[in-house]
Amino acid sequence: MTLTPHGKHLIAGAWTAGAETFESSPAHGPSHRFSVGRVEDVDAAVQAAEEAFWSFGYSSRQSRADFLNAIADEIEARADAITEIGCQETGLPEARLQGERGRTTGQLRMFAAHILEGDYLDRRQDKALPERQPLPRPDLKMVQRPIGPVAVFGASNFPLAFSTAGGDTAAALAAGCPVVVKGHSAHPGTGEIVAEAVSAAVEKCGVHPGVFSLIQGGNRQVGSALVQHPLIKAVGFTGSLAGGRALFDLCAARPEPIPFFGELGSVNPMFILDAALESRAEEIGKGWAASLSMGAGQFCTNPGIAVVKSGAAAETFAAAARQALAETGTQTMLTDGIAEAYRGGQRRVAETAGVQELLTTSCDLRDATPYLYQTTAENWLKNEVLAEEVFGPMGIIVVAEGADDMRAIALSLQGQLTCTLHMDDADMDAAQALMPILERKAGRVLANGFPTGVEVCDSMVHGGPYPASTNFGATSVGSLSIRRFLRPVCYQNLPAALVPDLED
Repeated sequence: MTLTPHGKHLIAGAWTAGAETFESSPAHGPSHRFSVGRVEDVDAAVQAAEEAFWSFGYSSRQSRADFLNAIADEIEARADAITEIGCQETGLPEARLQGERGRTTGQLRMFAAHILEGDYLDRRQDKALPERQPLPRPDLKMVQRPIGPVAVFGASNFPLAFSTAGGDTAAALAAGCPVVVKGHSAHPGTGEIVAEAVSAAVEKCGVHPGVFSLIQGGNRQVGSALVQHPLIKAVGFTGSLAGGRALFDLCAARPEPIPFFGELGSVNPMFILDAALESRAEEIGKGWAASLSMGAGQFCTNPGIAVVKSGAAAETFAAAARQALAETGTQTMLTDGIAEAYRGGQRRVAETAGVQELLTTSCDLRDATPYLYQTTAENWLKNEVLAEEVFGPMGIIVVAEGADDMRAIALSLQGQLTCTLHMDDADMDAAQALMPILERKAGRVLANGFPTGVEVCDSMVHGGPYPASTNFGATSVGSLSIRRFLRPVCYQNLPAALVPDLED
């Protein structure tokens, strides 16, 4: 039976409709109408979140872990409905939605286990030294504490793992912070079902209903009102550079500025060093093409740039990538707007002087087909437009004349989520020369792999220097991401009973 969404917001446990609606634009299947978010919806949700914080922010780690696990259980209980409408809305294949659902429930359970361990609290104590000269030292204790209500923006390209109950929401709830989600209009029905799962977990666990609200999109004023609300203490965002920068500026301009943790994407360059290129040019070319076109290239870690040294091996690499991309079928993009932006980015590159077309295709409407271009290091360095992200299955090969060119390209890079080295043992000296640059440019540096596919674990960093993200000291994936929603508090001469989470 086909699911028919009710199209309402979830505000502090109540499903609420508005007079104005917008119509979803699915890749296939029926469209549905959803309430447009209003400024008054934002205020009601945030006020409820603040009220919930006085209990949820001081709840036990065990109770929060139980709540996170309950959300994961409720999402799994709605698995078929989520997959059905998620595929309709986004055009993503069923296997992708199933895998992303597993990642979503997995990171909820990961945070449940993480907070029970207690290490994230970073507890410290310097005991009193009353006899110390010339001055005594007081007793000092430090514990990380939750900051308050958090705003989360759903992402277009991850309807589950970076959206309603995705990584930002999971990390904030684990920290003890209520969440208000601004749903993405690309997949409102998927967001609605996940919100139903969270609501069921709230009721099951007896949590204050203000701990979670979902306000559907359809109106840009909702996002502005959310980040400017005086009770919101931080923002989690995954999306475009232009949209993220606009919200970042609003956060900074508030009477009380707040942190904006925006993950904004990058071109994720690969440097294919000489020995690796000579020995594995065809293999790397095919692997790059597969990573480049995965999910129609709609990943923030999509490796859009490959840097190679000129010569026969570079030609072999380019030919292998071209052939593999030419065999890639037409794919459906997430939204009409994303498809149009992809075509615009492709035209921008194609019209740049000094760029050679290796593979040109034709796509329209919501379809995407691959494009492949090549240019010289000299041309790359004098045309900043070539270093701008194109969200889709398009790649640029940059041909260097030697190590100096590669170094210059690395130095020219803006902040990246990832940089990759393809290398053999004979490339160690060249790799060591590039590493000091690459680790300053990226949040994750890879060897002999492709950056698509982000492992959810303790050591993962999904962030990087601006413009890859707006806070180079943070990550939006992995257990460290909880730190975004905590702040250290020092307790001087307070009895242990008054210091939250001091002991297990």
